[in-house]
Amino acid sequence: MWTYIYLVLFLGTFAALLVVLNAFTKKVSELERQRIKIEVEEDRVFDFLHGLGEAFSEGIQSSELHRLIVESAVRILDAHGGTLYLTHKNDATLSPAFISKGCPPLVDVPRHILEQAATTPLALESFLRLHAVRRGEGIIGRCWESGESHVIDVAESPAAQGGGTSALVAPLVYRRKILGVLGLANGPMSTPFSVADLKVFKAIAEQGAFALYNEAVYLEAGEKKRLDHDLEIAREIQSLLLPSSPPTFPGYDLSGVNIPARQVSGDYFDFIQMDATRLGVAIADVSGKGVPASLIMAMCRSVLRSEAVNKTSASEVLRRVNQQLYPDIKEDMFISMAYLILETGGSRVTLARAGHDAPLLYRAATREVEKLTPKGMALGIDSGEVFNRVCADFSFTLEPGDCILLYTDGATEALDREGLEYGLPRLVQSLQASAPHGAADVVRYVADDVKSFVGRHPQHDDITLIAIAKT
Repeated sequence: MWTYIYLVLFLGTFAALLVVLNAFTKKVSELERQRIKIEVEEDRVFDFLHGLGEAFSEGIQSSELHRLIVESAVRILDAHGGTLYLTHKNDATLSPAFISKGCPPLVDVPRHILEQAATTPLALESFLRLHAVRRGEGIIGRCWESGESHVIDVAESPAAQGGGTSALVAPLVYRRKILGVLGLANGPMSTPFSVADLKVFKAIAEQGAFALYNEAVYLEAGEKKRLDHDLEIAREIQSLLLPSSPPTFPGYDLSGVNIPARQVSGDYFDFIQMDATRLGVAIADVSGKGVPASLIMAMCRSVLRSEAVNKTSASEVLRRVNQQLYPDIKEDMFISMAYLILETGGSRVTLARAGHDAPLLYRAATREVEKLTPKGMALGIDSGEVFNRVCADFSFTLEPGDCILLYTDGATEALDREGLEYGLPRLVQSLQASAPHGAADVVRYVADDVKSFVGRHPQHDDITLIAIAKT
């Protein structure tokens, strides 16, 4: 009897142990399966990160980077398809950057498109590749609006329209700015995404956002490099439009310099041989700086040179220039100019001024400096009705040792580190100190004095100087 009882107890205990052992074996198998799955995911994530690193080292194109992000996410999470939307420059819509083949739609699709797609699958594909998403529109738009990652089941997801079972969406955020939205979708025969999948997906989205930000920086740096190169070429071309050296003109010593604040300048100066006995001298300042001003400057030079030939009146030249330029200058732009005509065998100078800073005249006999202030308004402001009436010739004579200084306001308005202007009184003093030594010394002395005054404070405006000394 007791033997039977012991046998029953032994068999019961053995059976229980078998159940426990079987459960333990299944648990170990499940843990092993999860370990292998995690290792596979880790390998895939590592491959993804390695691919991003190689992509940037090889200078990947934007389209290839977008494809890499989506296809890597699809492969790591074994999804049916994926899509990447990026914020448009106006930050009002998301534009599709890459949609993998067969990816169920993650945006709301109009009914008529779905009806067309039943017979023409290309209709849905075309819609998805061209449709820009607004905030709150579909699960992509809602993710953009909320800025949060989600697992979406079939009941909530527009992916149901394409036969999907679940979707993952995550904003691509870097430095608190949403660069886009990444989405994955599973097909009808696939296992729905889990919370664990979402954690992996969020890590992919973080790395994708970092890659997109670096891409933007890389492209911006490349664009800046190309722009700097283009500006350098523009500067070289513009330097050809300015005199490389002053001409030799009997009875006068001439010198001029242009110091741009940027790569290109909106200031202009020129020496124009009008005929055998007359030389035109021009200085001009286009409102604004940089490329727009330099383009207006080039146009002004062309017009001035064509109008100056064989004309003895400085004011007539400026009237003709204004007539030519006025129709082509924007309302918020203008050109100030001073134009002089020098004559060989004499000491008479004719000056006309179009709103430009008054030239300074140094008299050697008294060492005094006077301002030359004939009336005139800037070019490009008036069609000619007022301009022609106020612009007039102003004639005066020069004695040996006298010197005229033409300048743009970049010199007088140059600022030091404390915000103080170089100013007209200091410019007059520089002219008085350097005029006895000739035109080249005047230009060099004034330029150096302005530079010394400013110190390390950045130059904010172009500086142009012309000195005309009577010999």
